[in-house]
Amino acid sequence: MRAHRATAGRLGWSLAVCLLAAGLSPSAAHGPNDPPHRLERLGGLPLESGETIRDFSISYVTHGTLNADKSNAILMTTAIGGNHHRIDFLIGPGKALDTDRYFVVATDAIGNGLSTSPSTSASQHGTAFPHFTIRDMVESQKRLLDRLGITHLVAVAGASMGGMQALQWGVSHPGFMDALVALTPMARTAPWSIAVNEATRRALMLDPAFKDGAYDRQPEQGWRLRADILQVLAARTPEALRGIAPQPLDILPWMRAQEEAVLKSGFDANDWIAQTWAYDRHDIGQTPGFGGDVRKALAAIKARTLILTGGSLDLYNPVEEAREAGAYIPQASVVAVPSVQGHTTATATKAADVDYMNRTVRDFLNAGAPRGR
Repeated sequence: MRAHRATAGRLGWSLAVCLLAAGLSPSAAHGPNDPPHRLERLGGLPLESGETIRDFSISYVTHGTLNADKSNAILMTTAIGGNHHRIDFLIGPGKALDTDRYFVVATDAIGNGLSTSPSTSASQHGTAFPHFTIRDMVESQKRLLDRLGITHLVAVAGASMGGMQALQWGVSHPGFMDALVALTPMARTAPWSIAVNEATRRALMLDPAFKDGAYDRQPEQGWRLRADILQVLAARTPEALRGIAPQPLDILPWMRAQEEAVLKSGFDANDWIAQTWAYDRHDIGQTPGFGGDVRKALAAIKARTLILTGGSLDLYNPVEEAREAGAYIPQASVVAVPSVQGHTTATATKAADVDYMNRTVRDFLNAGAPRGR
């Protein structure tokens, strides 16, 4: 389908938030030579809560060419507050997700402002938007693939919340893909991560401009504090900040710059709150059939799985969670990227990290490729 008229207008702010989380320059924004945005209208999207998102549309772009038997597709799932550009550093000719070889379907998650969200829904606007989960995100993507006639995937790949969706795909649809590539994921959201998200929510909600979610302008002071909590403290490590500010007090103007960039991005407060609600409640053990048993759910994953962690320290998605998840997946490899960047390791922030991740993911996919592919 052709891109929705509003997509281009909303792209700038949604991408900017993704770029901020990644530590990238806004100059990496969607350009005229990038693939066109598409919007698949799926009608009512039933949620596992029993509610329905009315008039739901999923936003996505595609890279590469789908082969005749539709056997070369890879699904990309996006991070919290981010969009389909989130792992662009892995997508393209000669990269790990080689678009000369694979057809990459890069999706936008429910609530990111491009797919249907609290900020864009006409009939369920703002706080009237129903709660959704990461499993609901996965099901919206499955419906998109059904529409595209794709019945099997080479892999599902994503970072942060995208990595969490990748693991959920492996549990919800274990025979649908050959491989999972999960960067900085969790199988069940850790108390630390929930605490970080709660701090970001409170930063927004305690701003008088928030008005219990019925705001007529974005809560500026709340967004500034949210930037300090997430972009500065949770997404990086003390060692990473030493590299950013060799003169310690230089970190203060850098923090102000992060705040200004968040404000310019224009991301919506209700969208952020809705996605963090889903993030906090992520638990693959709650997938129907597993009775809340995370280990049993992980053991049911059939796909070869690569988990990449942000070095030895991640102050948003603790590396211990990824290691523990990998221990119970039958065919899993857990690899720590040799980086001090923490959660932002799984971004294009550092060239050395990007090279390492591309090599590791490429080798992993090649090792499982059918002979002659």
